[in-house]
Formats: sequence, structure tokens, C-alpha cells
Amino acid sequence: MSRGINRSALPFPQDPAPATAPMLLTAPGPQTSPRIVAASALMFEDPGSKEIAAQICRLAPSDATILITGETGTGKEIVARYIHSLSQRRAARFVAVNCAALTESLAESELFGHERGAFTGAQGARAGWFEAAQGGTLFLDEIGELSLPIQAKLLRVLQEREVVRVGSQRAIPVDIRLLTATNVNLERAVQAGRFRKDLYYRINLATLSLAPLRERPGDLWPLAQHFLQLYRERLGLGDVSLSAEALALMGRYPWPGNIRELENVIHYALLVSTGPLVTATDLHLPQFGPVVADAGAPFDTLEAALRSVLTQPGANRYQTVSDTLVRAALDQCDGNQVRTAALLGVSRNVLRGHLARLGVVARRERKTAKQ
Repeated sequence: MSRGINRSALPFPQDPAPATAPMLLTAPGPQTSPRIVAASALMFEDPGSKEIAAQICRLAPSDATILITGETGTGKEIVARYIHSLSQRRAARFVAVNCAALTESLAESELFGHERGAFTGAQGARAGWFEAAQGGTLFLDEIGELSLPIQAKLLRVLQEREVVRVGSQRAIPVDIRLLTATNVNLERAVQAGRFRKDLYYRINLATLSLAPLRERPGDLWPLAQHFLQLYRERLGLGDVSLSAEALALMGRYPWPGNIRELENVIHYALLVSTGPLVTATDLHLPQFGPVVADAGAPFDTLEAALRSVLTQPGANRYQTVSDTLVRAALDQCDGNQVRTAALLGVSRNVLRGHLARLGVVARRERKTAKQ
């Protein structure tokens, strides 16, 4: 589940407390942990990104628990790996776990381990991810997706610094540094009763907030150039560059999928382009429309429309409005669930639950099965 950091693009500082960070971080190789979407590179060219880099360099040498926040695809795992590489634990393992991929029935076993015969199918004892990260760093991505019962067990492990495997009564001491990440607002989750307040304060000793790509334009062009060079070499292409029209379109596009979406767009464009210049058409970007000066105008129109809806007869208007929003977002993103979740600012699990209730997921699965 753990993979190394590529130090070839720009070398990572070897000093545990460097004065500056490298401009480009990359995490190469196949993604061995199940992910919704993950960035494979992170740039520190934009002024806001440089400020985050400075915070990382200050926090990394300590053993502090850090919560990394940001939209899907902003590079949270790369930041976690970089923190580990600058810490006193850098010689030990870095273990990354995607909490959204843990099923309710197996989450406890995956995190804390189990003994032989603890449940049906447990044919042997198995260490959990906390034990696997012994002496190193454990990164729990999408921690907001954990159920409340698992959150309670996690809190106890963090307080006692020991785990008890499923089916055992013996406590096993663990020595790890915990890093967590989320793309949801945990404060709102706490208020809504979906996340434990005591666990939130436990993991939120320090926070690193990664801005979406649309808010750090200084990183866009260097990242685009990095991906252009990367896939140009992988595909064995010659000298290919982005046309002026393509650059202009990329500058207007809001990038709801952030860095990972940018990488996919560049990769696809190089696959379909036929000349030395990548055109705006080659990018195949959804039509989000031009950037308007008055950003509040669409929301004023929306509020007026909602007021009109509220005057009409009918029940369960909240559900009707939320269903309409999800359908519109899915259509806007050409049925791509990853982009839709990013556009709405929710996890893919939440989106899929909504789509399943609407019957969209089931219909698509039946259609795929017939084909």
C-alpha cells in the first residue's frame, strides 16, 4: 500500500528542516491503494502554494498530528508523503489508507487487525494498518468517511497508543505518526452528528488547507507543462506544445477535478492530437461557459428561482431541489461521477448513495450488463 516519492523531478531536501521546498513533487508508479481520484504531482509556484510549502517545512520535523484538507485531486497524499520524508520517521514505512474504500464490516479488521477465527473467513491472524506503520507514518485519507463506531475505536487507539485486534483481548502498543486528510468540512460534519467532536480535536492539532487549482493559477501552467512533457515521453511523441487557444481555454476552465483532472486532460489531448500543436478541441473540456465578472449573478438568479418554487404547491421541496441539483451536475459533467462529486463538493460515496436512491446507478449497471 505504500509507495515511494519520486525525487528525480526536483530533489527532496535531505535536511529534516529545510528552508525551502522543491517546486515540484511527484508520486510515480501505479496507485496501489484504492482511490477515488488522486493527484500525481504537486507544484509550489503560486504564492499561496509557496506559503503552504513553508508551513509544511515548519511542521514536518515534529511528530504533530496534521489534518490536510482540500478538494479531491488537490494533492493531499503527496503532501502527506512529503511531510513523512522530512520527518524523523522518514527511514520507516509510510502507509496510506483510503478510508472511503473500507467497508463497514471490515474497517475494524483492516485498521486494527484480527486473530484467527475472529470472524468467518479469518483463517489466520493479520496485523492491521496501525501495526504495519509501526515506527513510521500512517496516513488516513478521507477520514470523514469512517462510521461513528469506527471513529470511537480510532479515538481510543489514539488516546491509549495501542490496538486490540478483533478477536483478541491483548493490547499491542503502536508507535506511529498520524496524518489525516478529508475533502469534506469536518466542522459541519461534527455539527450534523456525522463526525465525533473529540476525534476532530484529536486529529486537528495542525491543519494544512490545500486550495483548489482554480485558486492557484500560478501552478496551472507549470503543472500543464510537466504533464505535457511526461506523456509526450511516454507516448513517444516529438515536439508537441499547447496552442494559444488551448492555453486560453485552460485558463478559463474551473478544474473541478483539480490536478488529477488536468493530468487526464493533457494525457487525452496528446492521444487525440494529430499535429505539433494541441488545440482547444483536443482538450475535450466540458462547456462550463466563460468566466463572468459578476460571480454573484447566477446565485441571485438561483435564489429567485427557489423562491418561485417555494410558492408552488407540493411536498418535500428540499428533496426535489437536491435531486434536481444532482441531476444537473451529473449532466454538466457528461455522467462522470468523479467530476460530479468534485463539482458538488461531496465525496463520491455520498454522490453514489444519492444516485442509487434516484435509480441512476442501478439503471446504468443494468444497461452495462445487457451490453
